[in-house]
Amino acid sequence: MKEVLNSISICILPAIILIILFSGFIKKVPVYESFTEGAKEGFKISIQIIPYLVAIMAAVSMLRASGAIEALASILHEPLEALKIPADALPLMLTRSLSGGATLGIFSDIVNSNGANSYAAKLSAVIVGSSETTFYVLSVYFGAIGIKKFRHAVLVGVLADIIGIIAAIIICNWLLL
Repeated sequence: MKEVLNSISICILPAIILIILFSGFIKKVPVYESFTEGAKEGFKISIQIIPYLVAIMAAVSMLRASGAIEALASILHEPLEALKIPADALPLMLTRSLSGGATLGIFSDIVNSNGANSYAAKLSAVIVGSSETTFYVLSVYFGAIGIKKFRHAVLVGVLADIIGIIAAIIICNWLLL
């Protein structure tokens, strides 16, 4: 089964490219010109979203550098233990909706300090996979198209992150402990 999935994964990207080229040929779309026009638009959008990216990276860096996340983890150590949540996973839970890069850095620290087969590493991996970088996504995508009011999207995104983290904790406690 693993070999079949590996074969499929190797062939899927070239197949998608061929399908796009073939459908463009059938519909008489100038594929190369359309591609280069899209690349130009993508470059313009990337220039527009730089301020949003800088703001979110600065916020995450300040939280990590100030030690606020680690202080909160030490304060909540006992309630976390009662819920069978490793204190190492709290910084990951707090930064996940802010920044994927910061989260991966914290995840790497958890794996290096606890081991890849530890409960903390497995729980953290499930949390990373079951939540989104909500504020990053909102600032980049909404900023790219000029949406300034996105309070309802923030509410839904954060709620989805919280539900994903709670589900990850429940499922990992059920399956791994």
